[in-house]
Amino acid sequence: MACRSGNIYIGIGGWTFPPWRGIFYPDKLAHAKELAYAASKLTSIEINGTYYGSQKPESFRKWAREVPDGFVFSLKGPRFATNRRGLAEAGDSVKRFYDSGVLELGDRLGPVLWQFAPTKAFDEADFGKFLELLPRKLEGRALRHAVEVRHHSFCTPAFISLLRQFQVPVVFAEHGKYPAIADIAADFVYARLQKGSDEIKTCYPPKQLDAWAKRFQCWATGDEPDDLPRVDGAQPKKVPRDVFAYMIHEGKVHAPAGAMELIARVK
Repeated sequence: MACRSGNIYIGIGGWTFPPWRGIFYPDKLAHAKELAYAASKLTSIEINGTYYGSQKPESFRKWAREVPDGFVFSLKGPRFATNRRGLAEAGDSVKRFYDSGVLELGDRLGPVLWQFAPTKAFDEADFGKFLELLPRKLEGRALRHAVEVRHHSFCTPAFISLLRQFQVPVVFAEHGKYPAIADIAADFVYARLQKGSDEIKTCYPPKQLDAWAKRFQCWATGDEPDDLPRVDGAQPKKVPRDVFAYMIHEGKVHAPAGAMELIARVK
């Protein structure tokens, strides 16, 4: 009997990056066709522009039209919601974000990533208030949220307990400076691989790509990789989980190639 598994979505951050032209994108490909081309090679893209400013409903509709069935976007929530001293006061920013037309993505809408500054320390009461502000459902549609924290004070069981209460996962960030937290807290997993190298044509060496593909498959079937750091020893219930993983690093020239290598490995 085949083991049930969640979907594994793998991609990159954004699709507009001039150094990809002639490396990832074919020479002379019209800029207007870059999203469609990227979506034909990948299964997801993390949109960064929503972090910096509001987008228009027509933009979301256009992006949804240009990608194939089964393709999913993740969106960064606005910095105006996360870059503040009192997170309990972020309600208006969260509402404006969803009022901007996010749901126009339809079934192409995946998780929203709420990213916090490296200086933002864990305050259980304040962070809990922020999680309360995140809508679970809009217009009959269930919504998914993930949080990326970058201060080591979040490496505490109290944080993991809070996330499980709200069914919001922490992003597993493979990064040189930020904490790596692999505890499961929801029905999906979100990972950002940020140690890729532009000196390697596949972004990561083959052995590391193999290891990451195995971890994604492990998460998708409801297991937990035994080689990633966890804060809380509690074992969550084993259920299939969707996995969203993105190749994102400083130079990112070969991030698309790395993502495509991973997609080939998890098929």
